Amino acid sequence: MDKSSDEPPTSAVLLDNCHFSQVVFNNVEKFYVPGGDITCQYTLTQNMVPRGKDWVGIFRVGWKTTREYYTFMWAPLPSDTHSDTHSDTHSDAAAQHQIQFKAYYLPKDDEYYQFCYVDQDGVVRGASVPFQFRAETEDDILVVTTQGEVEELELQNKNLHEENKELKASCANLQQQNINLQEELKKTQELQNNVESLRSNIEKLELELNSLRKENKHLKEQDDCRGAELHQLKEQIQNMSSDKDRLASRLRAALEHMDQLQSQVLNYEKEVENLSRMNHDKTEQLQSLKEENRRLRMSRTQENPRDENDALLRHLPRAGEGSSFSGVPQAPGPTLEGVLLFGNPYCAAGANLGAGAADVASLRQCPLCNEVFPEDTGTSQYEAHVQSHLLQCPHCSQSFDKSNKQVFDDHLLCHGLE
Repeated sequence: MDKSSDEPPTSAVLLDNCHFSQVVFNNVEKFYVPGGDITCQYTLTQNMVPRGKDWVGIFRVGWKTTREYYTFMWAPLPSDTHSDTHSDTHSDAAAQHQIQFKAYYLPKDDEYYQFCYVDQDGVVRGASVPFQFRAETEDDILVVTTQGEVEELELQNKNLHEENKELKASCANLQQQNINLQEELKKTQELQNNVESLRSNIEKLELELNSLRKENKHLKEQDDCRGAELHQLKEQIQNMSSDKDRLASRLRAALEHMDQLQSQVLNYEKEVENLSRMNHDKTEQLQSLKEENRRLRMSRTQENPRDENDALLRHLPRAGEGSSFSGVPQAPGPTLEGVLLFGNPYCAAGANLGAGAADVASLRQCPLCNEVFPEDTGTSQYEAHVQSHLLQCPHCSQSFDKSNKQVFDDHLLCHGLE
């Protein structure tokens, strides 16, 4: 597997915080021949609990964080290994595994590298001894001749180990100092920012102070002007008080005049009511006359025509006195043709037969315009002609002559006052 596949979980954990003793790498060669696959064998101790995202990577010696891997392979879980030569789990022994790295993904230089086991949190759990990718030569064969040299090398290794501890402690101290310095630098920058902010605030306050001073001066000038305006307002108030008294007296006089007008309105309403009552009486008289006229016309064929005309002559003076129609003709004298509603068929008694026939043909005459209608004129046509001279009240059944429209208007006014 190479870097082009899914990226493994890494972290920025430093070397001194890793746990190298939980995974032990076995049979690591000092040299691996370039161009060939290599097999990495390692053992999981009892303190190591493998997880699904653990991986084994090849790192160049001198790496600082797990992000600096060259290539990697996913570490199989104990249940994934079924080799006859290796056991997955032991009750009292550590679990051993192996991973094969293909030659295509291995480094091509002769730098020193090492295997590292990294868990899914990006923490190193074990690291191997360094190795190189080059052919082994005879110069690389070490020959230990004496026990003294071995003891000397062990002593040097021990001293180097002590120096490494001191360097780690010094490095940790320097890192802590660096952290402290960064915090102090951050505080210093914050203080500097606060100082600059205070300076800008002071400048703004000075500008506001100058503006307030100018505004205060302007307000003092306005105060002097307001004093003079206040004096003028007091004088205006005094003048308005006197005007108020005059207006109050005028208001009282207007109220008295309004009371008088209201009394006059009441009198006018009473007069209108009396006129309306009189108009109603006259309208009833007119309706009575119309009804009587209709009865007379109905009985015309049954009674003597001369007796009918005599009856009409007796009723006409009374109708002229009681009706509100100014257009109804009054009896001018003894002549019957100008008075009778339907004409006098006997006015030409003793005349020739042709003249008598003409008088009989004119039996209907309009009581308002004196227009004469032939005998063959229908009753509906005659009544429509008479009705055209009348004004019908929209509130009641009374009718009024168009020539006396004032009475009709007074009648409508009475309805409006009800």
